[in-house]
Amino acid sequence: MPTELPLRLFFALKCPSDLGEAVCNWRDSQEIGGRPVALANLHMTLAFLGNQPGAAMEGLEQLAASVRVDVFTLRLDQLQMIGKDFACLTPSHSPSPLNQLVEQLHAALSTHGVVLDARPFLPHVTLSRRVQALPDLQPRPFQWSVDRFGLFRSDSTPRGVLYNELASWSLANPRH
Repeated sequence: MPTELPLRLFFALKCPSDLGEAVCNWRDSQEIGGRPVALANLHMTLAFLGNQPGAAMEGLEQLAASVRVDVFTLRLDQLQMIGKDFACLTPSHSPSPLNQLVEQLHAALSTHGVVLDARPFLPHVTLSRRVQALPDLQPRPFQWSVDRFGLFRSDSTPRGVLYNELASWSLANPRH
């Protein structure tokens, strides 16, 4: 009997295509080097789940649907090296709704039995991998209106890794 291959999953904010194009154009005009992340793969990871059985999907979708966070604006305004060779855009200030989103997801995942990385959440969008050194520059601020988050599957292909959105959930509009 064949066994089902596990799914490599993560919750993330998918970078909108217009913002992604602006980010890629800016990145490509700088001397950042390394291996640029494809426009379609630009995202901010909220929770990395690693390998999960396909049977876990329904429970993951239910727990994500229970998350209640207001829409928010994310301002990516710093260029930073994360790890030893990842060039990333980061916010100088992490908005409260982003932190609430991560906290709610992590709490629900923990209750669901998913073991997450113990490192604290560091909001970032990876621009390029295998970067030797960052140029000394300040990026122009990129404004991101965040109104949804998604569950993604990471697929290794002969052309590289692709991130496929499996489901997404809207954030709440704040009451006036």
